Amino acid sequence: MITTRFLSNLLLSFIWLAVTGTFSFVNFVFGFFLSFFLLWLISTNRSDNKYFYRGPKVIAFVFFFLYELIKANLQVAFDVVTPSYYMKPGIIKIPLTAESDLEITLLANLISLTPGTLSLDVSDDRKVLYVHAMYVNDKEEFIADIKNGFERKLLEILR
Repeated sequence: MITTRFLSNLLLSFIWLAVTGTFSFVNFVFGFFLSFFLLWLISTNRSDNKYFYRGPKVIAFVFFFLYELIKANLQVAFDVVTPSYYMKPGIIKIPLTAESDLEITLLANLISLTPGTLSLDVSDDRKVLYVHAMYVNDKEEFIADIKNGFERKLLEILR
């Protein structure tokens, strides 16, 4: 159901491009949002339309991840170009709410994509993720950032 709605949204976006005659990225994005809104308007069963609730969450998650990525890049770059080191490395044990292999794998990969952090291992019972971090000023704050940031937002999309 989600796939057919997404494909319908893409098809309507390309029709928008053809009708307007302006083949630009901005026009495509406008057509995508316009068709998203139109598909939402004509949907009959609003309680079963996960596409319309997940779509905005995915977009918000992309912007959240880009913000975290830029912030981590700046922090590591600042530490590299300054003469003194601000690193306080450590291995943190993060309790997981994620249960499936997909959820755990995506979370571990998102953490590893962020500079200064690396997912090391998952416990045998899949309840704990071990993460190496370059900047661990406060262990509890670091765990809360991962749990309330990456994990919570990822699980909102996947569940």
